[in-house]
Amino acid sequence: MAKKSLFENALFSTKVKSANVKLPEMLFGYFLGPFGALLASGIFTSFLNRYWTDVLFANYRVEGMVNGELKMVLPDGPIKTFLFLLPLLSAILIVAGNLVAGQLIERTKTKAGKARPWILLASVLLGVACILMFVVPMGNGADTPVLTMVLTAIAYNLYYSVAYPLYNTANSTLVPVSTRNSNQRGLLASFANFASVGVMGAGGMVFPMIISWFLGGWDTPNRTAWTIAFIAIGIVTFLFTVMQYYFTRERVTEESLHIKVQTAEKVSVKRQLKAVASDRFWWIVIIFYLLFQFGGMFKNLSITYFCTDQFSNTAIGGADGSGAMAIINILGAVPMAVAMAFIWPLSAKFGKRIVVLAGCAIGVAGGVIAGVFPNNFYAVAVGVALKSFGSSPACYMILALISDVLDHIEAKRGYRCDGLTMSIYSSIMAAATPIATGIFNAISGGSNVLANTISFIWIETIAYGACFVLMLFFTVEKLLKGDREIVLERQKAQALANGEEWIEPEERLRREEEEANRLADEARRAELKAKCEKKGLNYEEEEGKYQAKLAEKAQKKEAAQAAKKQKAEAKKAEKEAAKAGKDGGDE
Repeated sequence: MAKKSLFENALFSTKVKSANVKLPEMLFGYFLGPFGALLASGIFTSFLNRYWTDVLFANYRVEGMVNGELKMVLPDGPIKTFLFLLPLLSAILIVAGNLVAGQLIERTKTKAGKARPWILLASVLLGVACILMFVVPMGNGADTPVLTMVLTAIAYNLYYSVAYPLYNTANSTLVPVSTRNSNQRGLLASFANFASVGVMGAGGMVFPMIISWFLGGWDTPNRTAWTIAFIAIGIVTFLFTVMQYYFTRERVTEESLHIKVQTAEKVSVKRQLKAVASDRFWWIVIIFYLLFQFGGMFKNLSITYFCTDQFSNTAIGGADGSGAMAIINILGAVPMAVAMAFIWPLSAKFGKRIVVLAGCAIGVAGGVIAGVFPNNFYAVAVGVALKSFGSSPACYMILALISDVLDHIEAKRGYRCDGLTMSIYSSIMAAATPIATGIFNAISGGSNVLANTISFIWIETIAYGACFVLMLFFTVEKLLKGDREIVLERQKAQALANGEEWIEPEERLRREEEEANRLADEARRAELKAKCEKKGLNYEEEEGKYQAKLAEKAQKKEAAQAAKKQKAEAKKAEKEAAKAGKDGGDE
């Protein structure tokens, strides 16, 4: 007798039973879950480098000249070399970790899907790794802190080369395998990327206040408080990642699980590479994301230094520019939050490509405004707001764009390349931070005003311009309908060749949802009977009350739908009458 998989146990069953994407899945599986899982990463992006320079290695700071002023800086020597080499060399391990994670996902076949099991494992690894990053002992300031550097390197790579690649590759894979419905997939991509944007906002807006109020600030940092804060963040990370596991579902993966006899041949990495490398749309979207991500990393990394350079000792910036940083982060986050309300509807109406194109153009305009007047807070604020607003379509739609490409490749090749593509996608996301950090530390380490301005404004602005050009050639959306028909015909032929009944995926999901609803109703009836027996109530009367409420609710819903339909028809008739009157007047 074959041993049952862990994921066949009811304890590990998904809470999502619907054939279609609904609010609980969007909210818990694609927003709150990823938000909690990526919270530490969002903080690390803006503050880990400064934690190293101003907290962990603070005992080794010496006086030095910075732009004509005497300030405390890290000494030239082993520590500076370490902070330059650690992120750059780690990038190799990070990319390798992502590629391995992609292949683990591609070769996983369970009832829970191929990505979700790894999200469950990553929940533990992420929580532990982000705590270990902040329990590294500080040196005494008298000698080279070898132990501190060694432990920092281990903790850093446990997070960025193991835990984060495993989670992020699986998390990125969820959108492509969540559903075949392009509109619903676009909505999930919006929620998933809103979570990524949200953690950056939490890191940029909320965490500076936590540093100032509870962690001792940068001048007198409290080492113990930093450790306690990240123990709490590690626990939150674990709990929210587990929640994401339970409120997601891989409908596309389930399609192949229902075809009993599978082709014995496994799709090799070489074949997957050949498939993606020969598709121009794949190259366009990957290069687009590469430019977009690296521009954003330089901006996030340099913002604290830029605000200190330009706005310290001002009414807005305060003593160290942190006030200006908080305002700029708010002005960057609010437009993106507002944009989420209409990015998806606009993308559904005009297409994702057109909306992303328009956003890139707005982003370039905002960057130019901020870059021309970098020492004018109001110009920078307006420019950053425009740049953030313009970046929102790409932020929210990038996973949907990649998903469209993966469907197109599947139609052409007969197999999917989710794991490989998402491992490359995650490699770019994960490696962007350490590579940008290493380059930034090598150039100035925050001590050069011009370099800080270029990093914060111009690198991302130029990247948006290049992304605009790339998106002009991204026309894969026009092919999706035909691609879907090809995939369905192939699945049907395989099922019939295996002697199985062919059921359309949408119909199978509908039947599963009906069965889930039936079982849920049976459980409800059993609970009601037990309650009635315990409290001496009449079961038929109580069930009748429940059914009456359901009928009333259904009647109200039907009435609302009828009123909406009537209103739409009246509006349509009004437009037709106006058009007829205009045509008659023209004659």
